[in-house]
Amino acid sequence: MNRLVRLTQLWRTSTVRLTAVFILIFVVFAVLLLGLITWQSSVQLQQQQTDAIDREADQLMKLDSTKGFRSTIMAVSRLAGQPGPGIYYLADPTGQMLVGNVSDLPPEVLATPGTYSFNYDRQRPFGDPGEVPGQGNAVVRSEKLDSGLILVVGRDVVERRGYTAIIFQWFALGVGGILLFSLVAGVLTSVRVLRRIDTITSTSRKIMSGSLSERVPVTRRNDEFDALATSLNRMLDRIEQLMQGMKEVTDNVAHDLKTPLTRLRNKAESALREGQSETAHREALETTIAESDKLIKTFNALLLIARAEAGTPTGALTELDLSAVVADVAELYGPLAEEEGLEFETNVAENTRLKGNRELLGQALVNLIENALKYYEPVEGRTGRIVVGLRREGERVLIEVSDNGPGIAEEDRKRVVERFVRLEKSRTEPGSGLGLSLVAAVAQMHHGSFRIEDNAPGVRAIIDLPAI
Repeated sequence: MNRLVRLTQLWRTSTVRLTAVFILIFVVFAVLLLGLITWQSSVQLQQQQTDAIDREADQLMKLDSTKGFRSTIMAVSRLAGQPGPGIYYLADPTGQMLVGNVSDLPPEVLATPGTYSFNYDRQRPFGDPGEVPGQGNAVVRSEKLDSGLILVVGRDVVERRGYTAIIFQWFALGVGGILLFSLVAGVLTSVRVLRRIDTITSTSRKIMSGSLSERVPVTRRNDEFDALATSLNRMLDRIEQLMQGMKEVTDNVAHDLKTPLTRLRNKAESALREGQSETAHREALETTIAESDKLIKTFNALLLIARAEAGTPTGALTELDLSAVVADVAELYGPLAEEEGLEFETNVAENTRLKGNRELLGQALVNLIENALKYYEPVEGRTGRIVVGLRREGERVLIEVSDNGPGIAEEDRKRVVERFVRLEKSRTEPGSGLGLSLVAAVAQMHHGSFRIEDNAPGVRAIIDLPAI
């Protein structure tokens, strides 16, 4: 019963149905081709015998008309004595046999010239003891010669029909072999395809049950199923990465927001105590607003990162002049850097265009400049310096923000782009640890990348984007 259900389910699959259609087309074509070959072989054999009969009859008629009946009798006698399927009969005008290798002929053959088919009694040819007399079937041509004699020339078709029967037997065997081969090939093909599909289905079910680490097996055949499995595995890697990132974000949000929310509650609770002055109440409200602003800023940053990673930013990607965007942001932060006692330099290539989101690219550059300003530590004997640059290298556009500050250790350069990650020396500074995460997300959304390099001293932050 289970096997019957399995076969029914197997037949319902598109793979099996398509395989069955292709097998049917192949079988029909192969059978028609074999049938045509068999029929043509039979026709050619019959035509060869007919041509041989006509050729010999014409030669004997010509011989009779040029050399007389005696030569004709000798020629027919010689031909009749040779072994083979040839049938020869020469009779006088009354129908009495003179020479030949058949005992008698139907009266109509001798009475009227033409082509006939009939059964006859074989005779043993002179000098051929191996030939066994018996019943035969002949196709003959009857002609009346100029000398008055009656000539009958033909061929025994028993052997030809036997050969034709052999051809048809092999035709039947060929058709049976084709059907068997097609059935086996179809079953093997369907089972192989379904096994691969079942593997993908089984992996999908495991993933849906919660095992996100499962992957579709990839063989060494490098066929279309392996290409599909590779694509699915890359998609699953990305999904697992996003899920892991979501889990980390959730954990980090719960951990990092717990402290400011606790401070917010304690401050409000303290303001509600009896005996507090109006000044204390105002201070509590101001603190609450400040903490709320920090929380709102954190959530806004998370939303921007989520939109960038999802590829659905506010506004569609449009062609823009990136040179103008970088120049505007640099002009805004130049005075702030000078107030901090830092040199601020810009190297912006003109007319650098690409397709992107102006708001997000501007915000990413702002984050890089603010990080350079916020975490710069003065070094005795060295003037602080920040350089904002935009240049094009081939088909790539590079936005760079470099400084000569303390820098970031090489082992921390990849970690600082993760959400809520803050290095030990920056924990005393205000911030949420989302600035560089947003930069990386914006670069990814624009099909680019973000990396941090050593500036010796300091760091060089680079947003690498594709140009138009």
